[in-house]
Amino acid sequence: MSALDVAIARKTYRKGSGITALAELAFAVPAGQFLCIVGPSGCGKTTLLSVVAGLDRDFEGTVGRGADARIGFVFQTPRLMPWLSARDNVRLALEPRPREEGRAEALLREMNLNGQLNSYPGHLSGGQQRRVALARAFVNEPELLLLDEPFTSLDAPTAQQLRDLLLALWQKQRPTVLFVTHDLREALSLGDRILFLSAGPGRIVLDLPVELARPRLPDSPAVEAARKRLLDIYPDLLRGLDAPKRAEDAA
Repeated sequence: MSALDVAIARKTYRKGSGITALAELAFAVPAGQFLCIVGPSGCGKTTLLSVVAGLDRDFEGTVGRGADARIGFVFQTPRLMPWLSARDNVRLALEPRPREEGRAEALLREMNLNGQLNSYPGHLSGGQQRRVALARAFVNEPELLLLDEPFTSLDAPTAQQLRDLLLALWQKQRPTVLFVTHDLREALSLGDRILFLSAGPGRIVLDLPVELARPRLPDSPAVEAARKRLLDIYPDLLRGLDAPKRAEDAA
């Protein structure tokens, strides 16, 4: 049974540029699957997440995910409220539901932030802010979790720590995941399946199951072998992926 059914005939930005971001894009995701979405810059990956989340309703097509499905969203930047502590930023996602005593604190401890519960975002490093954002996404036990390049710009060790935390929480709660990334190694290390999008307007050009045993690290021999095999078979499709980005301050 699918937890998510997407059928986007067309998504065009009608104001300004009038660019068509997505076209003829359809896929279904079974409950609990970790689906990675990969594609070149400008192919509509972020737009796709906004449409799936219901933040952008101006498109031709349908998205079936259940009207009352709980959604968690982790953006490219942490988007924390600067006037709220780490604890209260996480608690915010529980509204308007009654706050469950200790739930936010327990998740922040899992994120190794026990000493920063009352710290404000301006006093947290980039890596710590992203941990808070991840805790906020999971605190409501989402049925659908959307992540838009959540670990971009982090140094490699910090990004891997956050991937490990993400996988641990996913395995515990088992939401259906859509994880956008430009990094093929990251997609192969995290996903049960990868959708490859074309240059804009984004269309699915390859739907690939990942048949590698867990756990997997992005720099493991198995992941690197799978990456090289894909690059050999689909060189044009994968051109432009794995571009390095500036690292933020860690931990």
